[in-house]
This record gives sequence, structure tokens and C-alpha cells, in this order.
Amino acid sequence: MSKFPTFFVSHGGGPWPFIPHMKSELENTFAWMSGFQNTLPSKPKAILCIDAHWEEDEFTVSSATRPAMIYDYTGFPPHTYQIQYPAPGSPEIAKKVIDLLSNASIPIHQNSTRGFDHGAFIPLGLMFPLADIPVVSLSIKRNYSPLDHIQMGMALAPLREEGILIMGSGLTYHNMRGFGSKAGEESSKLFGDWLESVIESKSLSDRISRLTAWEKAPAARSSHPEEDHLIPLMAIVGAAGNDQGRISIREKAMGIEMASYQFG
Repeated sequence: MSKFPTFFVSHGGGPWPFIPHMKSELENTFAWMSGFQNTLPSKPKAILCIDAHWEEDEFTVSSATRPAMIYDYTGFPPHTYQIQYPAPGSPEIAKKVIDLLSNASIPIHQNSTRGFDHGAFIPLGLMFPLADIPVVSLSIKRNYSPLDHIQMGMALAPLREEGILIMGSGLTYHNMRGFGSKAGEESSKLFGDWLESVIESKSLSDRISRLTAWEKAPAARSSHPEEDHLIPLMAIVGAAGNDQGRISIREKAMGIEMASYQFG
């Protein structure tokens, strides 16, 4: 079995594919996500989703067999609280995650009831609409340590050899006050350009050194007042290893640039 690529996906705002004016802002992203599965070497055995919307003191993996829906957004039309993504979970894959992180001396907990929040079910609903592939969610850590998350990704890299798709779900820009503003537009471009240069670097050590010092990047804090939505990228860079990254899609919504990346 060939090694699977790994991805960081900017998942967009709330239930955007189900809101016509929001969907029209991200027409190209919608098309890319809808055709995503056709770009893979084969159908994944399972999907591991490292999710910006799930934070714990220590890394925590969901071992739920039938993950429930978590509608973690407010103020949207009633139909967006009826969205279903009935993909199964996989206690077996969760156990692999636990074993790999434990063997790397990285503390890991499990949650047997954690379901799918919109950081998972929105992109996955477009990328794998049949919901016939097991999905396991993995939290980020509240300390937001880039190195902790890079090391976690490195420990999980062997899953790529087993036909498991590792995906980080977040956003390359996450400052709600910036949407629709000139300042936000400028910040998202500056920081997006910097991120693009990092992920396209041919040197893993260069990617790591720059990401661990990400706050020094142009427009870093104006793009991420809190870095929860950036942190999943750190894990994906770790899982990517020496595989160079590239842009999958880069698009504007409300004047703000957001991008998704592939490694391998």
C-alpha cells in the first residue's frame, strides 16, 4: 500500500456549505473538497481528524463507535442544526493512536463519547459524502505548543503507511474582527504568503524552526489572536516528515484569504 498524503484543511465558517451566500464565497473550495477523494491514491481505510474545535489539557482521541453530532455554532438557520454525518468511529484506530503516542512518551487520553463538531463534519461531509469511512477525532492541547503538536504528528506518521488519512482541520486566518475589513484582508495575505513559503520549504528542519517561532511572522497575531485554528497545521507538518507541502486551494471569503495544504 502506498503512503497516503496528509492534509491541512481550512474548514471555513460554521455550516457554510448549507448557507447559499457563504457557499458562493467559497465556490472553488467547495469544488475542491467535493472532488477531494478522487485525488487520493485509494480509498482510505480510516480518517484521523486533528480538530481545532476540540481542546483538552492533554491529547485525547475519540474511541466512540457511533460518534454523535456536535453543533458548535450559533445564530444559523434551523436546518443547519439537522445536518447529519453518520460516519462510524473506530476504536481500533483510536487504539493505534494511543499506542503510537504512548510509545513516543506523549501523554494520550481517550474519550468514548466525543462526536463530530463542525471542524470535522463540515469538510468531511464534502470530501467523503457517503460517510462510509471510519473517522477518529483527535484533540489539540490547550497549551498550543507548536513543538508538542509537531512531535505528536511525527509519532502518528506510521499511520500513513496503513492507508489512514491524517487531516488537520483549522483555518489559516482566524480573527473574527478582521472579516470584511481592509486590515483583515492585508493580514490574511501577509500571513498566508508566509505560511505558503513555510509549507513549500524543502527542509523539514526549516519548517519546524519557522513554525515554532510563528508569532514572529508578518501579521501573525492579527491573523491569529489565539492560535487554536493554526495548531492543527503543526501536527500535519510533523506527520508529513520530509514530504514537501503545496497549496491545494487558496481562496477569499469576505475579503479574507484562507488556504488548504497537501504534503506528499
